[in-house]
Amino acid sequence: MRLSLLGSVLFSLVLASSSSAVTIDWVNVGNPGNTADTTGYGAVSYSYRISKYEVTNSQYAEFLNSVGATNQHDLYDPLMGGGTGGITQSGISGNFTYSAVTGRENRPVNYVSWGDSLRFANWLHNGQPTGPADFTTTEDGAYLLLATSPGPRKPGAAVFVPNDDEWYKAAYYDALSTSFLDFPANSNLQSGCAAGGATPNTANCGNAVGSLTSVGSYTNSESPYGTFDQGGNVSEWSETITSPFQASRWGGAFDGSATDLAAASPPLFDPTLGSISSGFRVASPIPEPITGLLLGLGLMGFALVRRA
Repeated sequence: MRLSLLGSVLFSLVLASSSSAVTIDWVNVGNPGNTADTTGYGAVSYSYRISKYEVTNSQYAEFLNSVGATNQHDLYDPLMGGGTGGITQSGISGNFTYSAVTGRENRPVNYVSWGDSLRFANWLHNGQPTGPADFTTTEDGAYLLLATSPGPRKPGAAVFVPNDDEWYKAAYYDALSTSFLDFPANSNLQSGCAAGGATPNTANCGNAVGSLTSVGSYTNSESPYGTFDQGGNVSEWSETITSPFQASRWGGAFDGSATDLAAASPPLFDPTLGSISSGFRVASPIPEPITGLLLGLGLMGFALVRRA
């Protein structure tokens, strides 16, 4: 019985160390050292993780409820509350609260700017703290965000927005053939714009649905690494910014054509502006194994059992 109790305690300790309000489903992107595609994108010299799905309304609402009581930095766009948006704001400044619209909780958040995506990543990097959107919550972490000169990704960043190459590799690289595919649903054939379902190589594009769909709705259209919706739904920011007035957004969107999903150079947008079709996903280093931690806890517990 004591050993069973010890096992429960160890499991609880490990679970508690990784539990949080927002949980990200990760997929590993391995095969480091691949060469770039003919577009010049996609070469990554290290393994990393990327979120399986785009950041959703429910996840972004959790973020807003943690740091958005006064809506500093305009993290909430009122357009999120109507049309294709999926988050409502209630209360007055200093006591704003946010809720995902019923039925739209698992749709990707839209109307987010490039800065919104980096601040969300900083918040995850910092452990999802609660408080004003300042240097302890959103303005420092994976990135130091200064009004005149946003800093590059810091060494040791725990969560970040993927750069152009990381995003491109996760979408298009096929490790089995060691080559890049033309479309992010694991195919060289153009994806079909259609309603969600099990049909392979389909996506939410071409206004086939007329709105956003819940992430992962195209169940047999994942990338070779297992990500969903890197083609269609929302166009996704990368951390790569070429000037104060241009930042990359990848993957096409629900209201764009199927050709927008193809492997190519990304269109550039004003990073200060969100839109009906702007969203994002996050990435992370692959964490070190916790075997040593578990062994240490196990030995400590064993010693306690022997003394009892």
